[in-house]
Amino acid sequence: MILGIGTDLANIERIQGTLDRFGDRFRNRVFTEAEQRKARRRPEEASTYAKRWAAKEACSKALGTGLRMGIAWKDMSVSNLRTGQPIMHVTGWARERLDQLTPPDHQAVIHVTLTDDHPWAQAVVLIEARPIGVCGTQDTQSPLLP
Repeated sequence: MILGIGTDLANIERIQGTLDRFGDRFRNRVFTEAEQRKARRRPEEASTYAKRWAAKEACSKALGTGLRMGIAWKDMSVSNLRTGQPIMHVTGWARERLDQLTPPDHQAVIHVTLTDDHPWAQAVVLIEARPIGVCGTQDTQSPLLP
C-alpha cells in the first residue's frame, strides 16, 4: 500500500550560489556528514547537493508534512547502495512521523530516485507499507531496519 509520494525540483545553480554564499554553514545545517563526504568526492558538488536537497523536500512531502511540524533537514539523509541505488534514511521526527503513518503489522519502505540535467535536479520519493510476514519472512534489505 502507498503511504505517500513526493517530488521536488531543485535548481543546481541556486544551490551553487547558496554554497558560494554560506559554505559550511549551509552544508552543516542541511546535510549529514556522510552526505557531505559524498559531495566532496564528486566533480559536480552542487549537483550532488541539489539532488539530495530535492530528495529531502520530496521525502517531507511524502510524509505529508513538508518541512514543518518539527521535521529537520538532517532527519532525512540519502546514501547509496554499492550498486549506486539511492536510499533514504529517516531519523528523529521524520522517523516518528513515518511510524505514525505505518499501519500495524506493516513495514515502511522508502523508495527514492534522483536525476539531474543541468541546471535541474529532481527527486521522487514513494513510501510503501508492506505487510510483515508475507511469504513467511520480513524484508531484511530495507534501509529502515536497524
